[in-house]
Amino acid sequence: MKKAVFLDRDGVINYDSGFVHKIPDFKFIPRVSEALKQLQSAEYLLMIITNQSGIGRGYYTEQDFFNINDYMLKTLSDKGIQISKVYYCPHTPETNCECRKPKTKFLDDAVKEFDLEIEKSWVIGDKISDFQIGKNAGCRTVLIDSEYLRDIQETKFKDLFEATEYILSAQ
Repeated sequence: MKKAVFLDRDGVINYDSGFVHKIPDFKFIPRVSEALKQLQSAEYLLMIITNQSGIGRGYYTEQDFFNINDYMLKTLSDKGIQISKVYYCPHTPETNCECRKPKTKFLDDAVKEFDLEIEKSWVIGDKISDFQIGKNAGCRTVLIDSEYLRDIQETKFKDLFEATEYILSAQ
């Protein structure tokens, strides 16, 4: 069986400037590619799980999301990084859908689709919903420090690179 790292997008891969939906506003956080290469070299499949309620709220279109997603995937691919799958929830929190984090639909789908061993997989995120999805699914979770986690007493890392160092040391 395989193992994976599930990454939130905004705040982990790129700066979260609020409902990022235009390519000029999509700015990679420093050392993201280096961290992703290390995880990939350690034989983790890389996947993104992102809540994109801006679509459901009408702030931007699904096509805007696809455009940014294509840009992100191409930029990473050009650096030798393969993202196995991007899961996204376009719904608002009020919809109470099954795909919005912290519900585990996307993790459950990935386990089946990629034959993953969830106990050896990780979630990396910067919001409480990222922490909860990992716990709810039974995989390990690390958090990137953010304004959304000020009251959470779990260990937090400065960025994806630091979180990656921790994950690789915990294997």
